[in-house]
Amino acid sequence: MLGVALLLPASAWADDTCPPEGTDASSLALLKEQRFAIDDVAVRDALAMGLLGCLSSPDPALRDGMAYEAFTQWLRNDQLQPEVRTELRDRLYKMLKETDEGGFRQPFAALVLSEVARTDRISPWMSPAERVAMVKAATQYLGSVTDYRGFDNAEGWRHGVAHGSDWLLQLALNPGVERAQLDQILEAIATQVVPESGHAYVFGEPGRLARPVLYIAKRGLLSEAEWTTWFNALPSRIGDASQAYANTDWLARRHDLLAFLTGLYLEADQSPDPQIQALKVPVVVALKTVP
Repeated sequence: MLGVALLLPASAWADDTCPPEGTDASSLALLKEQRFAIDDVAVRDALAMGLLGCLSSPDPALRDGMAYEAFTQWLRNDQLQPEVRTELRDRLYKMLKETDEGGFRQPFAALVLSEVARTDRISPWMSPAERVAMVKAATQYLGSVTDYRGFDNAEGWRHGVAHGSDWLLQLALNPGVERAQLDQILEAIATQVVPESGHAYVFGEPGRLARPVLYIAKRGLLSEAEWTTWFNALPSRIGDASQAYANTDWLARRHDLLAFLTGLYLEADQSPDPQIQALKVPVVVALKTVP
């Protein structure tokens, strides 16, 4: 079955069918055992586009175990041609704006986009304008997340905040992303450090939000005063002091901010990098203002 499927023309994978036409769960499982090795470049490129439909699947074996792992394997080993990476990126951008009733399409589009962004960080291929556009897309996505579902025993992960943070991490690490874009990233992160909705994080989101902050600090482009200003703006997002300890949303927002700040402090304290260690001072200042 697998050999037949891999001889199909590119048109066989032109829609959102999952598994892609000409494949099934068994053939994809066999391909996974072979570490998604496909010698025929055209077939591999076509299957990559076809697997986009599986990013919306409610079946975690197809979504996480097949589609995402295939993209990771191919992108991290430079096995997708430049024009395919560009098409993949642009299709994923569109997926971020599509109806997503199940809640899987957008978070997994963002997660694969983090792998696309990583390829440009490792070996630059996007233009400066394309990087600016990607930062805009990534920050808009993270800021727009209102579905805070994380892990489900039957359906696996959604995790929009974490996946958006992973995408921003790759951009923050990219030396081609300039200071203006780093400011945009920090602004987007701030919106989700303390979600306005009063959702209490339980799936590790504060730690994932902290990672791009740490690597922005590592680049040394913000002064201590600028970091202090950014951190000091976070406690006000908890809400009206009149609701202190008397409102569940207020308590959830306080919980999220403390989880973010204390986790970030521990990471900075353990880091050998002096730029990251320098975050401890503004973080402590912010912690002292949390009610």
